[in-house]
Amino acid sequence: MIEYSSQPHYLVAVDCIVFGFEEGRLKLLLVKRGLEPEINKWSLIGGFVGPEESTDDAALRVLKKNTGLEGVYLEQLKVYGKPDRDPVERTLSVAYFALIDIQKYSKQLNADYQAEWFLINESPQLIFDHNAMVADARQRLRYKAALHPILFELLPKKFTLPQLQLLFEEVNDMKIDTGNFNRKINSTGLLIKLDEKDKSSSKKGAFYFRLNHKKYQSASHLILNLIPGSKLDL
Repeated sequence: MIEYSSQPHYLVAVDCIVFGFEEGRLKLLLVKRGLEPEINKWSLIGGFVGPEESTDDAALRVLKKNTGLEGVYLEQLKVYGKPDRDPVERTLSVAYFALIDIQKYSKQLNADYQAEWFLINESPQLIFDHNAMVADARQRLRYKAALHPILFELLPKKFTLPQLQLLFEEVNDMKIDTGNFNRKINSTGLLIKLDEKDKSSSKKGAFYFRLNHKKYQSASHLILNLIPGSKLDL
């Protein structure tokens, strides 16, 4: 039996960057750290990987334990391993990002977990290298949105084109031309127009749409031209 006793051993943790979208704003879910160092300071949702767990399983467990969330979209981001990233002990962290419809999962977010939503551009200073994780996750989200209609994970089942445009603007941190956006999103075939209208903002109202899930699964490349910075900018 080959042993690795002569090699250094490290702790492995997972950290979850949870994005939500509500009232036209992109948000970040944070918790207060429950142990020293940096106790009671704002943190991503994290914890250590158990001896019998994969990092994926640990991320799902940690997310549910600390927020009550389960059944959400979760994707691995990258590994953070600077020797001094944790002042207590050498710890590698595998970061994940999650996308949720805040209204859909609001009942899961029990107050007992003390998790709190912050506007993405107004979030507090975080512990360790968590701010860098959030910045990397935002960049990955922009990249993924340019290749796949992943942002629909942040929306309710029915939504308006103005809501969808606001989401793309929030993720890309820039304004998008409305006429071009509507024309290009309608040309993808990803949306199914409903008879119902949202009249909360005007008497005329805006039609609701829902995602065409068959198109979503089979034509992920169609969203490419919607994203500012791609070859065919809006």
